[in-house]
Amino acid sequence: MKQEQIPDQTEFVYGHYASVEALKGTQEINKVWLQTGLQDKIRNEVTQLAKKKGLVIQQAPKSKLDELTDGGNHQGVVLSVAAFNYATIDDLFENAKKHEAEPFFLILDGIEDPHNLGSILRTADAAGVHGIIIPKRRAVQLTATVAKISTGAIEHVPVARVTNLVNTVSELKDRGIWVFGTDMAGEDYRRWDAKGATALIIGNEGKGISPLLKKKVDSMLTIPMTGHVQSLNASVAASLLMYQGFSSRNPL
Repeated sequence: MKQEQIPDQTEFVYGHYASVEALKGTQEINKVWLQTGLQDKIRNEVTQLAKKKGLVIQQAPKSKLDELTDGGNHQGVVLSVAAFNYATIDDLFENAKKHEAEPFFLILDGIEDPHNLGSILRTADAAGVHGIIIPKRRAVQLTATVAKISTGAIEHVPVARVTNLVNTVSELKDRGIWVFGTDMAGEDYRRWDAKGATALIIGNEGKGISPLLKKKVDSMLTIPMTGHVQSLNASVAASLLMYQGFSSRNPL
């Protein structure tokens, strides 16, 4: 039997929520795999959405889906998609304008764990972030794992990929954005007022924000801790800060 050839630029989205959001969104989808014998709500929803788009649906045994997802929790559904599309900085500003709000951006300086990026995307969608900016090198990119962990948020939060974060921050400041960073020494994040055009930088899981980028920051924020562990996971820290930004921008 001839082995199916899968293009090098193919990514896979899998799992119920991630697949449904991808089918509802604008991501280019090449093919849909459904687990043979799967008869449930997930299958029906995916089938209806796929048929609306005129997509090829292929039945496959669980072993095939396990292979495509490297053993991921695919829940019987896998989508073959083109490489994820990235936004531009202008797209992020347009997204804020569409929501009739001052820009609220997140800048990720060298986040390496796809689970962290996926979780950050999920929280960003919930907290009203208008876009995320990541570097092209030495950082995780948009992948199937990121899409899975984001549970569909990857379809709603535009991600811009840039060559140089320092230059990008300079551009944002020239366009009226106030830039905040995170550090052990800084203002208590609970006092942070994120009203107005704002960007927040979250640093690398181990190294934090790079020294050159720190020099571009307008103000530093810190998360006070009283426990024995004096550091937080990058996605947890980002979540706390994003929701403080949300609270200040949307007072009761």
